[in-house]
Amino acid sequence: MPGSNLTRDEARERARILSVDSCEVHLDLRSAVRPVADGEGAGRFGSRTVLRFRCSEPGADSFADLLAPAVTRVVLNGAELDPAVVFDGSRIALPGLAGTNELLVEAECAYSRTGEGLHRFTDPVDGETYLYTQYEPADARRVFTTFEQPDLKAPYSFTVTAPTAWAVFSNSPAGGDPVAEGSALTWSFAPTPRISSYITAVVAGPYHVARDHYSRPLPDGRRLEIPLAAMCRASLAQYFDSDEIFTVTKQGLDFFHDEFDYPYPFGKYDQAFVPEYNIGAMENPGLVTFREEFVFRSKVTDAAYESRANVILHEMAHMWFGDLVTMQWWDDLWLKESFADFMGAYSQVAATRYDAAWITFANRRKAWAYRQDQLPTTHPITADIHDLEDAKLNFDGITYAKGAAVLKQLVAYVGAEAFFEGARRYFKRHAFGNTTLADLLAVLAETSGRGADAMAEWSRAWLETAGVNVLTPQLVTDSDGRITSFAVLQEAAGSHPVLRPHRVAVGLYDRDDEGRLVRTHKVELDVAAAPRTEAPELTGLIRPALVLVNDEDLTYCKVRFDEYSLAALREGLGDLDDPLARALAWSALWNLTRDGLVPAHDYLALVLRFAGGEGNIGVLQSLHQQAVTTLDMYVAPEHRAEWAARLAEGALTELRAAAPGGDHQLAWARFLAQTATSEADLRLVSALLASTARIDGLMVDQELRWSLLHALAAGGAAGPDALRDELERDDTASGKRQLTECQASLPTAEAKAETWRLVVDSDELPNALVEARISGFQQAGQRELVAPYAERYFEVLEKVWAERSIEISMRIVSGLFPRLVTTSQTLERTDDWLAEHPDAAPALRRLVLECRDDLNRALRAQARDGAARP
Repeated sequence: MPGSNLTRDEARERARILSVDSCEVHLDLRSAVRPVADGEGAGRFGSRTVLRFRCSEPGADSFADLLAPAVTRVVLNGAELDPAVVFDGSRIALPGLAGTNELLVEAECAYSRTGEGLHRFTDPVDGETYLYTQYEPADARRVFTTFEQPDLKAPYSFTVTAPTAWAVFSNSPAGGDPVAEGSALTWSFAPTPRISSYITAVVAGPYHVARDHYSRPLPDGRRLEIPLAAMCRASLAQYFDSDEIFTVTKQGLDFFHDEFDYPYPFGKYDQAFVPEYNIGAMENPGLVTFREEFVFRSKVTDAAYESRANVILHEMAHMWFGDLVTMQWWDDLWLKESFADFMGAYSQVAATRYDAAWITFANRRKAWAYRQDQLPTTHPITADIHDLEDAKLNFDGITYAKGAAVLKQLVAYVGAEAFFEGARRYFKRHAFGNTTLADLLAVLAETSGRGADAMAEWSRAWLETAGVNVLTPQLVTDSDGRITSFAVLQEAAGSHPVLRPHRVAVGLYDRDDEGRLVRTHKVELDVAAAPRTEAPELTGLIRPALVLVNDEDLTYCKVRFDEYSLAALREGLGDLDDPLARALAWSALWNLTRDGLVPAHDYLALVLRFAGGEGNIGVLQSLHQQAVTTLDMYVAPEHRAEWAARLAEGALTELRAAAPGGDHQLAWARFLAQTATSEADLRLVSALLASTARIDGLMVDQELRWSLLHALAAGGAAGPDALRDELERDDTASGKRQLTECQASLPTAEAKAETWRLVVDSDELPNALVEARISGFQQAGQRELVAPYAERYFEVLEKVWAERSIEISMRIVSGLFPRLVTTSQTLERTDDWLAEHPDAAPALRRLVLECRDDLNRALRAQARDGAARP
């Protein structure tokens, strides 16, 4: 990413002297349907920008941002400037500014194949071309000239010239019918309200569009009218369940208007499902973009629909948290992402049919946070973001999931009404502006009744320090089994030795007459920021079978068990009747396994014994994912084959027992594909694929076919010819991704060499196929095949980081780390690289440090697993 970084200090200085009045952008996209000449990558398009802005210090110098192959014209305040002099490839120098300024820039910008900027995609089904933009944190400058920082907001006006058969969308509604210009149409869009550059957007192509409408009365007697649209590629239209998408959208708009008391301020609400998208979704106001994998081509479980609804609501929350009110700099990224993550789950439970969203949050989102918060690169929720590369890496489990968990605790601390009243004041006070942590604390101090000092203390404990605390119950009983002393012990890691106040519920569980583990007592208490907090409310009770600290998941912490509770879970985890309590128990056991405190084989034994009875499909799928990770990374090497066979056997048993045609049956079929490694297992997988073996009710549709074929390819039971035959059945974008992953997973030296060449030595693949190649490269049964690439990995790190985009670099650095070469030698080589490259880019070092920590954790867990065996 040479020359493309921007530091916080540079942004502060520019914002100190500049303010933007307007930005007018014209994009000429007619070239998108033309063949691309050799050496031109994905091709180029015309970009013309007029920026009008003021400078508080006339005579000062500044700069605008643009990443483009060529700039043909620069005019500042009527004076022509030489592009060769003022443009260095990423910045346009602006010398001697006046009080009021106008900058015109004409450039040739590059279409993207990496999902950054203006991405270009050609559908293999019908040959049609589709475009969309993705900017966060700083890729609008790949498309037009701008001041690429969140606190230099402006009204943006887009004009787009595109092929006649296309539809074009932007943040605002079109200002009228498009105007014909030969074989093209020019679309003009109304100016946006004042927004940041990173949330502007353009989507263009022959998209399939579904339309609906939302209406509600306003307090002043008027009606709020919001046109709704949802779009996808034409070849996906047959699978597009837009009615369900609109239902969730309307439910979300109802909820957020009821709670936020601030009318949606961006006119229309379009939702575009786009190809080769790097992330889940992006909150562009008026034109939200989603990865098109949310358009389900085959049967998926209800967890997939719940996940999509969560993302829809997460992005909708951003219309207020992030778009209407935006963080000043990326230090306070949490001001939008933590709130959106929290509100996604909160609104799901309150407004939709997905009433298990908090279970999913506890089981999946917080697992992400706990992992991130134990890495050596963890950071406070309010982070110290020096530059754009730092910002790119902080879209992580701390900023999203830990922040959301802390907000959930805040709601328990101040009350829901005080929290939402604080949000209402925050929106009204700072609408279309930029804020910092202090602005949020100020309104919460007003509405919570706890005062500024209490909110500042809460912030210092939870937002401004890193690390996760561990809470453990400590019970003392008398000879009759009655509790004479109950305390909650709190610990912190040595690297982040901060003890915090926690609002928790402690649940006591015992067997009922039907043998279920049910909660018999619950006490809410405030755990002090101290090593020990007494709970006298629980004295005098008979010791229960199970004590669950953080019952109801009110706080953010790792939970441990006393020895009696752990024994009760080993014998009866599946008997816990409350689904959230059961999910919390599974989460705690997973953390114990990752921390090397429970042997890996114990965790797998629990999965085999109790996962078949897990009613929540999202929790079940998490258990499957974690079981595969445990087998691949945490089980002692000498016992992997044994446990692989046991998991595959268990998967087949549960597959046959599951209700025909149901979600659980599909989940177990996918788990069988993930765990099948023996010749007998692979023969069964092959028979299911060929329909010579059948499981009652199991529909082997296209996506499941690819899952089964992946198992066969990785196991050496299907070769290139079988893969090409499958592509003939499914010659689609999804099919090509699946084919690419299967090709990379083949157990041959040639397949690994080809993947390395295409991903590392070449940049010819688009982002989606880079991701697929990386995903298939390292397979658990192929450690010897990938071992020779360990040294090559370290040799190319700096070259990759210097020459590739940050999105692709991040995928290569994290995805090709030799994680399956799980040896002390790999750990030592990683340490050597870090010692030898102290001046490497901080973001690159961070990624390598995180990979190192995962490897070291795996080695510790394997040692614990091996030592625990007789």
